[in-house]
Amino acid sequence: MTTSGRQIEIPALYMRGGTSKGVFFLPQDLPADAARRDAVLLRVAGSPDPYGKQIDGMGGATSSTSKVVIVGKSTRPDCDVDYWFGQVAIGQALVDWSGNCGNLTAAVGPFAIHRGLVRAPADGVATIRIWQANIQRRIIAQVPMRDGQVQELGDFELDGVTFPAAEIPLTFLDPGAGGDEQGGGMFPTGRPRDMLSVPGVGTIEATLIDAGNPAVLVEAAALGLTGTESQARINGDAPLLARLELIRAHAAVAMGAARTADEATATRQHTPKLAFFGPPASYVASSGNAVEASDIDIAARIMSMGQLHHAMTGTGAVAIAAAAAVPDTIVSRILGGARDALCFGHASGRLRVGAEARQAEGRWEVTKVTLSRSARRLMAGTVFVPAAVLGDQA
Repeated sequence: MTTSGRQIEIPALYMRGGTSKGVFFLPQDLPADAARRDAVLLRVAGSPDPYGKQIDGMGGATSSTSKVVIVGKSTRPDCDVDYWFGQVAIGQALVDWSGNCGNLTAAVGPFAIHRGLVRAPADGVATIRIWQANIQRRIIAQVPMRDGQVQELGDFELDGVTFPAAEIPLTFLDPGAGGDEQGGGMFPTGRPRDMLSVPGVGTIEATLIDAGNPAVLVEAAALGLTGTESQARINGDAPLLARLELIRAHAAVAMGAARTADEATATRQHTPKLAFFGPPASYVASSGNAVEASDIDIAARIMSMGQLHHAMTGTGAVAIAAAAAVPDTIVSRILGGARDALCFGHASGRLRVGAEARQAEGRWEVTKVTLSRSARRLMAGTVFVPAAVLGDQA
């Protein structure tokens, strides 16, 4: 047992992006070795924590707040920065680099400007071209500037975030371009809907899509749900959570993302995400505000790291928009047909998204998905990590 020693300081920014928050780093401030880097990031977050609270770290004990981001200058001629996202497990020694965080994507452009990685105009809009290195996709962020500073405050309201801020439009380019593990493009199986045989659950119809992040989209009714459930309703039902994880894990195998369902549960918890949908219905959001059926096109809920997300993941929104734009998916079927824009209801309120889709050589492609988020610095300085994490007892 280490009873004494020193701590090392690592420069970092603590930022909110969309409905998530995480600790942001430059690559040169972390160990180059992946295992040592992950050990440091786990300690920064306060994981693994058997108490599930991350009291001894920067994590907030939810999937939305146990996150780390690395951003550096890009060597690609078509991008300004490279961006890596790590989902830090709370109770396990795992940093999952398999996917993106669409919410924290909103903070990547501001971070790049704050750290001097890109040039930005004194006033107007800074266009930041982002390479999402986890999933090999391009994203464009439009960051508002005023008097030489990132404009963080404003009147843009985002359901799931308490205070208004400045709007940051995001464009996810060719979000389904990488989903070709089995040659199906955006649909890894090559089909807009599949029948999944899940031991202990039965046969579930699902859309398996890789857009923004790999995702498993199912009808809420197939799960005995409506799509308007609260976090407490879902997260307080342990048998239901176990069934949802079984479906997600077997879908990961069908998508070519894992060899076995056990492997998906153990090492690939961040992706694919599982989302479920129902027709428009009125409900009360987590804020206490009413969401009227007449104000939404579809009800949507998404799981993240084994729990119902408090709002909607950014990449989940990308997958929903992409699925809505293509005929015969679970989403477009509930909508009554494909559409290029929609407003869906999530646990914290509503979100509008848009997509452009086309059919080429018999396969559907989504060329871009657009949505808006906001971002804000919460703290700047250094994080402290025991030197022993790096094997240095000095």
